[in-house]
Amino acid sequence: MINRVVLTGRLTRDPELRRTSSNMAVASFTIAVDDSYRSANGEKNTLFMNCSIFGVRAENIVKFTRKGSLVGVEGRLNQRKYVRKADNVQVTTIEVIADNVEFLDTRNSNPSGARSGYQSDAAAPAMDNQAEVASEASQGKNLDSIDVIDDDLPF
Repeated sequence: MINRVVLTGRLTRDPELRRTSSNMAVASFTIAVDDSYRSANGEKNTLFMNCSIFGVRAENIVKFTRKGSLVGVEGRLNQRKYVRKADNVQVTTIEVIADNVEFLDTRNSNPSGARSGYQSDAAAPAMDNQAEVASEASQGKNLDSIDVIDDDLPF
């Protein structure tokens, strides 16, 4: 038997972080996924899938995504049953227990006020890279060595 699901969609709300009794982080979020099926009148069908992820990945989801973020979710389906306290009715729900969540938004697509851990390029000082390289070459500087800061790497 195989229970694997891969979905791509946008978060419908900011992820919520909570802790289990053993202090493990759990993030809950919902993604909107467009179904490839269209109705007879051409309307698309959108599925809203509840997702949960555990541990450090949960903390990263909360830290680096927000409502509207495009994510890819890989995981398994889980079915839960519970009795709703308000009207004592048994409810069955299906959710995705995510093993991995990929952030699919580009760095430039987040507004500068986002909760992400980086600044947009619009907030960074503008630099003319070709002029800088030409200036360094004319001064006889070694262009073979490049200073790379870990914060500049996309991974």
